[in-house]
Amino acid sequence: MLVIKVGGAEGVDYEAVCQDLAELAKEGQPWLLVHGGSHETNEVATALGHPPEFVTSASGYTSRKTDRRTIEIFEMVYCGKRNKGLVERLQALGVNALGLSGLDGRLLEGRRKKALKIVDPETGRRRVLRDTYTGTVETVNTGLIELLCGAGYWPVVSPPGISHESEAINVDGDRAAAKIAGALAAETLVILSDVPGLLRDFPDEGSLVTHLAKADLASAREELAQGRMRIKLLGAEEALEGGVKRVVLGTSKGEHPVRAALAGKGTVIE
Repeated sequence: MLVIKVGGAEGVDYEAVCQDLAELAKEGQPWLLVHGGSHETNEVATALGHPPEFVTSASGYTSRKTDRRTIEIFEMVYCGKRNKGLVERLQALGVNALGLSGLDGRLLEGRRKKALKIVDPETGRRRVLRDTYTGTVETVNTGLIELLCGAGYWPVVSPPGISHESEAINVDGDRAAAKIAGALAAETLVILSDVPGLLRDFPDEGSLVTHLAKADLASAREELAQGRMRIKLLGAEEALEGGVKRVVLGTSKGEHPVRAALAGKGTVIE
């Protein structure tokens, strides 16, 4: 099983990813796709009068401030427009894709964080953010995935997840993909975005870090990674700890982006 995560940034080439996945499916390569939708969510939230807000945790990771209204908008875009858009593209390419969110069949279940320790951007002081609908995936319903794959479907998976109390929770897509890859004993996790991988001197694409050892992930997160790349490296580390043999951070752009990543184009972590 191959697990692919494609991000939700503005420059992501979903058409190229779907085309490549369709060809892999015809060759008999089993895969599961996890996707994001952050850029579209920001646009829709703004249009609906509930513009996005972001917070930085005490550990330095940036995430979406998620109240109940935000999770509803999140579901509209991730589970609706983005998920069904990818399913439509894959179906048109001959792939019997089936869209799921982490809510469906309790596919991605975890703990809702009742409070978050964040850093106030104005004062630099730490404070507690309460009544947030964010969480972390703890278990994956692999039985559901195996049932669908065994019946000839190709799963296309979207956050959010579901809490132990049956509430929708905003879970990070990269870390969710890592959890799925580990649960399915996938040999490789491919994480595609709008950049070619980890850049030593962002945004210079000529400064691509081509290989990274697991032991160097912590220092790379602190010294090299910027923005969303930090949490992608965290997801990569969690995937390796979960038994995945290799993680490749690559670009969604260009011809055959999935196969290019599998061939080692990007940042290979193992």
